[in-house]
Amino acid sequence: MRALLVLIDGLGDDPISKWCGRTPFEEAVHPVMDAVAAKGSFAQFSICEQDIVPESCSCILRLLGVDKKDMPTNRAYLELLAHNRDISEYEMVLRCNLAVVDDAGRLAAFNGAGLDQAQMRSAAQVCDNVLKDIEFIHLSEYRNLLIMNREQKVLDCNVRPPHESVGEDVTELLAPLRKQSLAIDYFLKETTKRLEPFAKEGLHYILYPWGASARQTLPSFAQLHGFYGGAVCKAEIVAGIARALGLETIVPFTATGDVDTDLAAKAQAAIELLQRNKFVLAHFNGSDEASHRYDYQGKADFIARIDRDFLQVVADKISEPTKVVICGDHVTSSVTGRHDAGCTPVVAGYLPLGTAGKAISLYSYGDILDFLMKESD
Repeated sequence: MRALLVLIDGLGDDPISKWCGRTPFEEAVHPVMDAVAAKGSFAQFSICEQDIVPESCSCILRLLGVDKKDMPTNRAYLELLAHNRDISEYEMVLRCNLAVVDDAGRLAAFNGAGLDQAQMRSAAQVCDNVLKDIEFIHLSEYRNLLIMNREQKVLDCNVRPPHESVGEDVTELLAPLRKQSLAIDYFLKETTKRLEPFAKEGLHYILYPWGASARQTLPSFAQLHGFYGGAVCKAEIVAGIARALGLETIVPFTATGDVDTDLAAKAQAAIELLQRNKFVLAHFNGSDEASHRYDYQGKADFIARIDRDFLQVVADKISEPTKVVICGDHVTSSVTGRHDAGCTPVVAGYLPLGTAGKAISLYSYGDILDFLMKESD
């Protein structure tokens, strides 16, 4: 029997007072998920539990069966793989956000807020070719990477994630990293000057490097489970994970990694992948982005669209009985804008709709793995 994991990034959330304490998942209309749960099961529990940080890299690797000891401590290297690039053992790569700072020097936004996609591309262009020892790579929107010679003191430097640090003093946030690397310090001074023409209404744009990582090899999905799988996604971290694990990966050209992504294209890709693979991961990042913007209504609307424009389409096209789990990787609070290790909704059952199977009891991420990866009796 084939298996489909529908991963809605940051699906868990805090209660919304405007909705009398309901979460975006509870507020959203999702008849397909409800129908799957009616014949299968519904639960809520933490994927992170108490032993990994609540962020996509480690949580998604856990849901794919990678042992904690094999998980990268930072995700920049995997995001590099997503763009078919690699580094040697003598190099390292850092994530690098286009961030926003107010006149008081506080981090106002982690995601290039106030600029459209074309302007963010222009901002990235002016940050290129600053220093021969640092290669600047623009990924998408506010996301960038830096490649440079490996420095253990930089790899060991703990820089707080920008999406967890809004409102804090940027000088203090980046001081430890700048102290460890003269090259990074010079790079940040020069790019800040180059980005000054983009400033407006008391907001200034800077680069915020963090999450340094070295080259790391992961066990393949086939080694872990004994069969091949596929993935449809847009977010760089998920595409990088998929390629590191040897999953057949489709990144639709019209996917965006936000709530405006092309769900029809993702549905078609998932259907194609299920014809060739026993397991398929379908990842949706817009829910996480909406929460970071405190947009709980947008998150609820996106969940409803996934149900209608992805799950319903896949359910209508599938003829062979297929196990399906719909869940999140971690909580992303639409109240605080931050990740949390709390509980995520977990829906499990079978497609096509109305298909009955063995009774399903899910209490932990291990149960999700057993249900999706093990052969049914």
